[in-house]
Amino acid sequence: MRTYTLKNVKDLRALLQVHKRMSDMRLGEVLLEEQLITDEQLMTALVAQKEYRAGSRHLGQILVESGLVTPKELNIALAKKLAIPYVKIENFEIDLKLLPLIPSDIATQYKVLPLAEIDKTLVVAMVNPLDQGINELLRFKTKMNIESVMTSSEELDAAMVRYYSRQEDSEALEALDDLDMDIDPLEEHQPKGETIHTIEQEAQQKPVVRLLNAILLQAVSSGASDINIRPEKDRVNVYYRVDGKMQFVRTLSRALLPALVSRIKITGQMDISERRLPQDGKARMMRHGQQIDLRISVVPTVKGESVAIRVLNKEANVRPLEKLGLNARDLENVRRLITRPNGIFLVTGPTGSGKSTSLYALLNEVKKRNPHILTVEDPVEYDMEGVEQVQISLVKGFTFAQALRQFLRHDPDVIMVGEIRDEETAQIANKAALTGHLVFSTLHTNDAPSTVTRLLDMGIESYLLGTTLLGVMAQRLIRLNCKHCIAEEQVDPYVREVLGVSDDEKFRRGGGCIECNYSGYKGRTTVIELLVVTHEIADLIVKGRSSRDIKTLSIQQGMSSLVMNALQVAREGRTSLEEVYELSTT
Repeated sequence: MRTYTLKNVKDLRALLQVHKRMSDMRLGEVLLEEQLITDEQLMTALVAQKEYRAGSRHLGQILVESGLVTPKELNIALAKKLAIPYVKIENFEIDLKLLPLIPSDIATQYKVLPLAEIDKTLVVAMVNPLDQGINELLRFKTKMNIESVMTSSEELDAAMVRYYSRQEDSEALEALDDLDMDIDPLEEHQPKGETIHTIEQEAQQKPVVRLLNAILLQAVSSGASDINIRPEKDRVNVYYRVDGKMQFVRTLSRALLPALVSRIKITGQMDISERRLPQDGKARMMRHGQQIDLRISVVPTVKGESVAIRVLNKEANVRPLEKLGLNARDLENVRRLITRPNGIFLVTGPTGSGKSTSLYALLNEVKKRNPHILTVEDPVEYDMEGVEQVQISLVKGFTFAQALRQFLRHDPDVIMVGEIRDEETAQIANKAALTGHLVFSTLHTNDAPSTVTRLLDMGIESYLLGTTLLGVMAQRLIRLNCKHCIAEEQVDPYVREVLGVSDDEKFRRGGGCIECNYSGYKGRTTVIELLVVTHEIADLIVKGRSSRDIKTLSIQQGMSSLVMNALQVAREGRTSLEEVYELSTT
């Protein structure tokens, strides 16, 4: 489908005049013209449509459910059929006076951006202009007629950050001026009396509330796992962690820091008067009916208070085991290990390596046998139907070890421990495995063989560990190449030498485009190193042999290392050799 690049209102007006007439093409014809489906696929979908009651199933719905087109491709095709232009707004200059018509929280939530006012009609860029509910909401909010054009989610996100950040900063600073606030956070680390009251007033001002809401909503829309608000000498920088990498998002005025941090503390039920000590808090927000949990940490630095927010979508769909990215051999081995009635299966890796996602995928697989499953977590990251989930409370003295002791009285078949952190938890988890329970947990180790050494250091006897340990899955997350800008990768000879790759092997990587925020990558996949505890490996564990000996024997028995599995992903063109090299150095 043709994409139109807009630079000003004149371009937009001309484009809308051209697209006034409805297309007389059918949806199937549009999809064929765009080469999104074949004639045979269209005929199959039309036959399937006839099998349903008349009008009960749309052709587009059938095509999406069949995996023949994506929802985005369907929307673009429908836009063409309905004569809605698909535009690029990257360099379009928006009249800033229009921004207050659609507040930033609504713009972020519904993915809309006002572009221009033409003939008393507000022209709005949207990701899904076919959603009549959004159009009606905008008519109600703006009291104007709405004309929609379609653009990509990535372009819209970039434009909203660019324009709404100016508006939000300006409004929030005006609110501070109205309160006649003058405080330097570098000097006033512990405000008292009227100053505390003034900062609390600031934090409750609507512009400050909207600013925080916009930061949170934009993070969720971007798929960010973390938000960092970092003070600098003359500004405040906001970062999102997307696909495991920190991305700079925007700069805020330094004067907004006290009010913004205070608003975050109020939201997280923390003490706004305490600015010398670190504080932790938590909050919850709803978006499109989904519950988003926020874990908040505030740390005082010499430049002011720094904030880190972890974003957890508790109602996100748990990934099926086959969608984690495991190769066929490892997938078969994992499935075989978790059918055992008792023993310990561990998922290991550093923070942010996807251990919790893998644990839930394992539970989801085990759940098919309808066992009694109990979990103890900190915090509960996903809600699972048919699983009893318990959250620990260190403040109240309710630890992993205490929860495990109680669990053994409830006669579970499967126990999941969020993390083995200490000797006591390790001992009780091992005891549970010895007494007929299947135990899943996580541990922080760099590779699978070194997990054995770590457990022995935590006090588990080698002869017991050799009996209970079923397997260890060490894992990392690597970024996937952006499909929109993929090209041949220029590989440094040193990287080829380190990874043992020949000069004639070709690899691919994303060049960087607006779809991937110019990173070259979009999405991540899991690469693993699966240690299966065979009789021979168990003998080495019982004899207290080193992790190097265990690794050597495991590789002889068919274990592929993390780097080797990542290299296979690169050879398939799904990631870059640069990403594999980065993994090999960690």
